[in-house]
Amino acid sequence: MDKHLQEKFVTLLEENQNIVHKVCRLYTNNRDQHNDLFQEVTIQLWRAFPKFRGDAKFSTWMYRVALNTAITLYRKSKRTVQTQDFDNVMFRISSEEYDDTVELQLKVMYSAIKDLNDIEKALVFLYLEDKNYKEISETMGITEVNARVKMNRVKGKLKKILNP
Repeated sequence: MDKHLQEKFVTLLEENQNIVHKVCRLYTNNRDQHNDLFQEVTIQLWRAFPKFRGDAKFSTWMYRVALNTAITLYRKSKRTVQTQDFDNVMFRISSEEYDDTVELQLKVMYSAIKDLNDIEKALVFLYLEDKNYKEISETMGITEVNARVKMNRVKGKLKKILNP
């Protein structure tokens, strides 16, 4: 890869790295797994970047590579020993005015999302990222109608998980 392409890749990665971190958080349980997945996604982005034609936005392409990498590794890791969730063991300083309602709601939501299958997780993730169905369909490689149908089913599934 030539120097100009390398610099462009690094700039785009730095500008959009939160996408990768969000995907990593969805598919991992601790910092080591998060870092490993982040590194693997970065490697896959680097390998695929010379083929990036710019037909879609870089961020859309990045979501697709990140989710595909995470899903592939997630499926492989199903055969490994489960680790403890790092959110439950992180040291926290609490204050009396701190209202953890939103944080607890997010934890419950993430817990429910982790019960979904890998494709459903990706769909919910993109939806929560305020992606419209056109962007979701492009990222996931499905039709817009299919994205809407799947999302409606996932919403129903999440309601059942959250309100048994």
